[in-house]
Amino acid sequence: MEIPMSPLFTPVRVGRYTLPNRLVMAPMTRSRAGFDGMPGELATEYYSQRAGVGLIVTEGTQPSDDGQGYLTTPGIYTPAHVAGWRKITSAVHDKGGHIFIQLMHAGRMSHPDNTLHHRQGVAPSAIAPGRGMFTMTGMQDIPTPRALTTEEVRQTVADFRHAARSAVEAGADGIEIHGANAYLVQQFFAPSANTRTDEYGGSIKNRARFAIEVATAITEEIGADRTAIRLSPGTTIWGIDEGAEGPDLYRYLVAELDKLGLAYVHIMHQGDEALLADIRKLWHQSLILNRPSRPRDQIGADVASGLADQESYGQMVLANPDFVERLKTNATLNAAVQATFYGGTALGYTDYPALSA
Repeated sequence: MEIPMSPLFTPVRVGRYTLPNRLVMAPMTRSRAGFDGMPGELATEYYSQRAGVGLIVTEGTQPSDDGQGYLTTPGIYTPAHVAGWRKITSAVHDKGGHIFIQLMHAGRMSHPDNTLHHRQGVAPSAIAPGRGMFTMTGMQDIPTPRALTTEEVRQTVADFRHAARSAVEAGADGIEIHGANAYLVQQFFAPSANTRTDEYGGSIKNRARFAIEVATAITEEIGADRTAIRLSPGTTIWGIDEGAEGPDLYRYLVAELDKLGLAYVHIMHQGDEALLADIRKLWHQSLILNRPSRPRDQIGADVASGLADQESYGQMVLANPDFVERLKTNATLNAAVQATFYGGTALGYTDYPALSA
């Protein structure tokens, strides 16, 4: 039985695209790529199975060798990567879907054993996150990163620009800058990870500079209407502490990014409702909202209230390739199996059953 029409199932304009519904597949690391960053053999099937959502945002994809942090994550900066991703984007488009590749530089959240070059990780400052990371030999402490020089920060901006161009060449509809979850962009925001004394450290304006320069470079390269960013204001994982100035940094950042006319901002909400309301006022393009662990009966609430234009879901879309159809018909949802989230084969990746099965 079909449930009454929800605003979730109405079209929405995002950048240069009109999407058929307001449901978004959130980016999720799956660790099934090759050691050289090539998307895995099953990735084409995995993403195309989920093309019914209005927008797919891919797993975090490194924009350079130094951008990798975890084992077997994909890249988008070589001709081979472009060819590999083209198969995925074509399959998604063949099913009428839209797909943005998320550009993720892990920064200090990296271990040399997880990369082909085995170099020390890089970050705004030489401060370790104080946690472990899984490697081929098991859990190891993350080493202290090397602080990027001012010129290397600028080169990293250029790396993001190149990766964005590569993503579009691979057929992606756009890119999402990963500015959340304690990775490089957010490391620049947080005084606990950024003690720089050059133009990328110190004041709110300086700590936001890297994110703004990355977004500006990418808009120049592929257009603002194909460029987006994900933020997680107030995240405190892995040694990240944005301090008392954190909310004001995001108010400044969002206002500056809004001037660029990006396709959307994707907020991973950490509970500061006042800040979220301010972001909504400051941002004049599409706003995607992700609330971790949102219950089934609250799906669609933020779109219905006008707080968000779209809502993103991770594990629910992972476990339900026909997520939109299940919501429309009020069908039972498959439960995600955490043991198969990372690495492995088709198990827990492309074998979740659809209603039609």
